[in-house]
Amino acid sequence: MAQSKGWVRRYFKAFCKGFFVAVPVAVTFLDRVACVARVEGASMQPSLNPGGSQSSDVVLLNHWKVRNFEVQRGDIVSLVSPKNPEQKIIKRVIALEGDIVNNGGKRERI
Repeated sequence: MAQSKGWVRRYFKAFCKGFFVAVPVAVTFLDRVACVARVEGASMQPSLNPGGSQSSDVVLLNHWKVRNFEVQRGDIVSLVSPKNPEQKIIKRVIALEGDIVNNGGKRERI
């Protein structure tokens, strides 16, 4: 009986050590390096969700490029919705700072 309690205690101790190391590492990785997000809706078709609203795609969001301001035209970015701060939206970059964009016949500098 004493041996079985010793084995359980060792197993629990090893589990706790692994847990308290893995959780901070995982949280830091998801916050600083990259995370996975699900894309729903038709706004990014045909690149994402080619099947329509019945399907959803999964994307890997790279935090390093945004942190270093290495965004280029054509990149897909995720940001907080200005209308609903609890929602994230995914959009494609079409212009960078200094580009001139034709907005319905009206030219604007970004």
